[in-house]
Amino acid sequence: MAEQSTAQHELATLIVESLNLETVAPDQIDPDAPLFGGELGLDSIDALEIALAVSKRYGFQLRSDNPENRQIFTSLRTLSEHVERHRAV
Repeated sequence: MAEQSTAQHELATLIVESLNLETVAPDQIDPDAPLFGGELGLDSIDALEIALAVSKRYGFQLRSDNPENRQIFTSLRTLSEHVERHRAV
């Protein structure tokens, strides 16, 4: 497993807390592992919860009609990169 950056760990913590993933520690989320269909067992409802939590924490919206969502939500790494590019300062 690749080591998480500080930004990835912060986002992993947000995901674990917002989805109440009681059996997963933030540092157990592999930055390159699939967020959906993988070990975490996340689904489309979880994506909405993550988008809401990201919007509250980072000050920008992940829109459901964005054609890049599939790529953005591929892994913790891709989601973190997107957040870092778009977060409010």
